[in-house]
Amino acid sequence: MPIPTEVVGSLPRPQYLQKAYADYDAGTISREDLVAAQDKAAEDSILKMAETGEPLSTDGEQRASSFATYPIIDTLGGKGLASNLAADGQYFAIFDDGHHRQLPRLTSGPLKYRTYAYDNFKKSVGYAKGTGKEMKTAVIAPSMLYLLYPLNGTVEGYSREKFVEDLVNECEKDIRGCFEAGAKRVSIDFTEGRLASKNDPRNPWTGASLLKTFVDLNNKVLARFSASERTNIGIHTCPGGDCDSVHSSEVPYSNLLPSLFQMNAGYFLIQLASEKDKSSIYQQIGKSIRRDADGVKQVAFIGVTNPLNPKVETPEQVAQDLVEASKYIEKDQLGATDDCGFSPFSIDVKPKHGSPDFAREVAMKKIKARVEGAKMASEKLGI
Repeated sequence: MPIPTEVVGSLPRPQYLQKAYADYDAGTISREDLVAAQDKAAEDSILKMAETGEPLSTDGEQRASSFATYPIIDTLGGKGLASNLAADGQYFAIFDDGHHRQLPRLTSGPLKYRTYAYDNFKKSVGYAKGTGKEMKTAVIAPSMLYLLYPLNGTVEGYSREKFVEDLVNECEKDIRGCFEAGAKRVSIDFTEGRLASKNDPRNPWTGASLLKTFVDLNNKVLARFSASERTNIGIHTCPGGDCDSVHSSEVPYSNLLPSLFQMNAGYFLIQLASEKDKSSIYQQIGKSIRRDADGVKQVAFIGVTNPLNPKVETPEQVAQDLVEASKYIEKDQLGATDDCGFSPFSIDVKPKHGSPDFAREVAMKKIKARVEGAKMASEKLGI
């Protein structure tokens, strides 16, 4: 079987859509105007991705406020925040360029998603008709939304245990709804995994030794699914990717990888193209990945393109990385992906690229190079 390849999820939102988000937050356009811009960008994403040869299309998360906040808020500016959430929650991450992203704070129970990933998927799936492509989508890990609950505090009348129960139920509902709506694959965004070992004094949760808590919580969701279902449920990890900056690339992968593969998912989308010592990480993956994770064989999709760098990788470079990785990772457990979503947040000016519109063009070229490079590597390896 040839080396499989799969996109992470998000694409840069075009300038007109980012302006629509800003105008909607400012109250100068209607909700209908925003939805029209989202529809246009989602359709364009699916059609352009199909042209790259990508096996599974996505709408690029054009309708999501961000990969992390789509269930609880409509825009990064604050529209649609539920009445039991306050805007002054803890930072999710502080990025290397100095900017940060902040989560809301839960003020009362219960936790309830306002929007599910399958709601957005249903609005976009029709655009794929005629392309001959199936679609995938992504959901947020319960471990990220665990940070909505005060780190060292409580929510009156709503215990942490009840919160976790509700969180697991909501995430299961989100994943099942995506499959029921026609998604071939569903990946869970787990960028907080590497960040959990950073121990940044400016961001207290990163020093609270939460990695095991996160892994156990995500496994509670995965345990709700059969082995055959989990074959098509993935986990994505990266050191961040927002405004062409990262939040935890200095954290050694050895802090994360053994724990990562303790999650009983069928496949993993792992940032790697931007790493300095790829071979040592391939070796770590080969030692940690499991052939039997509660009944499912795990597959490691290694990152072979870097969405933060506007330079487009060649198919030959992609193939070279995959051939090298195959020395350490069994060929039937090896796949190819991009390091991260190309733009996980709805407002992202892509400074290294010059504009989100140019970044969108670059993303499609990188996806095409990945697809062609995976095919080239498969031929070299005789699979």
